[in-house]
Amino acid sequence: MEMINCKVNGIAVSVPKGSTILEAARAAGVEIPTLCYMKKINEIGACRICVVEATGARGLVTACVYPASEGMEIKTNTEKVQKARKTTLELMLSTHDKKCLSCSRSTNCELQKLCLEYGVDEGAFEGYKPVYELDESTPHLVRDNNKCILCRRCVAVCKEQFVSVIGANDRGIDTSIGSAFKVKLSETPCISCGQCVAVCPTGALTEKDDTEKVWAALADPTKHVVVQTAPSIRATLGECFGMPIGTNVEGKMVSALRRLGFDKVFDTDFAADLTIVEEANELVERINNGGVLPMITSCSPGWVKFCEFYYPNLIDHLSSCKSPQQMAGAVIKTYYANKMGIDPKDIVSVSVMPCTAKKFEIGRPDQSASGYPDVDIALTTRELAKMIDRAGLKFTMLPDEEFDSPLGEDTGAAVIFGATGGVMEAALRTANDWLTGKDNLDVDFHAVRGTESIKEATVKINGADIKVAVASGATAAQKVMEKIKNGEADWTFIEIMGCPGGCVNGGGQPIQPQYVRDTVDLKAVRAKALYDQDAAMSIRKSHESPVVKALYSEWYDGFGGHKAHHDLHTTYVKRTK
Repeated sequence: MEMINCKVNGIAVSVPKGSTILEAARAAGVEIPTLCYMKKINEIGACRICVVEATGARGLVTACVYPASEGMEIKTNTEKVQKARKTTLELMLSTHDKKCLSCSRSTNCELQKLCLEYGVDEGAFEGYKPVYELDESTPHLVRDNNKCILCRRCVAVCKEQFVSVIGANDRGIDTSIGSAFKVKLSETPCISCGQCVAVCPTGALTEKDDTEKVWAALADPTKHVVVQTAPSIRATLGECFGMPIGTNVEGKMVSALRRLGFDKVFDTDFAADLTIVEEANELVERINNGGVLPMITSCSPGWVKFCEFYYPNLIDHLSSCKSPQQMAGAVIKTYYANKMGIDPKDIVSVSVMPCTAKKFEIGRPDQSASGYPDVDIALTTRELAKMIDRAGLKFTMLPDEEFDSPLGEDTGAAVIFGATGGVMEAALRTANDWLTGKDNLDVDFHAVRGTESIKEATVKINGADIKVAVASGATAAQKVMEKIKNGEADWTFIEIMGCPGGCVNGGGQPIQPQYVRDTVDLKAVRAKALYDQDAAMSIRKSHESPVVKALYSEWYDGFGGHKAHHDLHTTYVKRTK
């Protein structure tokens, strides 16, 4: 690899030829501020915050796109540079809704942080200020263009997710981000993945806040309020309280939920085990009886919505299994309600999920096994952190506690659901035992692990080669579906997740500054916490879960029964764009 030598603030550094000034600065340990830049996704130099001085350049140049060259001397903090950045920030504020005290991104806003650092005068430029109505048309998201700085990160990540339902409208000072012809987001084929929320540097995009509904339920003495937490939440929640990325905080999370006042704290992992048993049973049935193959997982509501919108004629490939969130809700309002003698109408079922699409999923049809919605309220990781802060709980000081039994017991197979490839590996562990008729000791299927967007593997089970695929992110999903549509796919089983990297990188996970997103592989670090927990567990196969066995024995009359199918399976719809 050909290298070039340059200096950043007098620091000598060698970088590969073709590197930008921003990359050279980072190699030298110097961070240049950015607002629009997203590594490999949005490299457009639009915000002008990253301007620097460099020899050989005329005037200030944008570091994120300007190439470094041999012998170049780069200065990132001169008086001229700082003045330019401050002026740019003040111009942004001239059209910005500065209600920082009530903004959900206050103290975690990249614009706010830079304005504080550069000592801006928020009233430096006064004049025409466009006013926009909030778009609250979807169950999962609120768009407030009064706080938008036109960085276009959301546009870029939506394109990266294939759907591209948002872009720039109008020109000049009237430019705004939204859907074509300014229609509401609910009128587009948005898949509710929330990746746009995760990358927004301000409060222009937020998940729809449902925490007040939970507070109200907790305060209602006539309601029995239970909560379930998805596998990935334990690997991410700690980030909201300053803990290192990838810290497993399962015990403190359970402790916090009890102190918030929930009557029972359950683990969605038990339903992940349930999902695998149902999914493996469905796969074996399709293989043995000539069913539609390849079968594709249905755990991710963003992916399911993508399939319904963009490949409606292929929805028969979807597993009919409900997602773990919905299976847990169904069991809580049927089996659990029966055991506890509680009318399901008096149960408020709350979930904590990594995914904004879960807010959409709880309102889907055919998701009410008890006659009432399986899940009443879906919160994101961020919303749970907000509740913990509001309650005054010192999260890092909380003791470690365990989930309530029995719907808090799980296996290692369930834990890894939060990482791309985890559902596939969990299903293979069970399918391998069922198809071979024995207890296989080797349960690690490394071929389906990793953060690549598409992974393929051939697994030998009972003497037969079974070809599988794993895809994460809607663009990867589109590539896989095109192969199926064109008759080019020879896979038997496919796992697809709507978010790149799976649930650990969901749209409802903790906000990380773009610098962290550019320099840390969040998907891999967070996933490691889940795989580490799986490796340390004594039971690592879903069908060996004592809770699952008891449930099928006491309530569902064995595997593959009609009652289980009624409660734990669902249907899909062909959506129009």
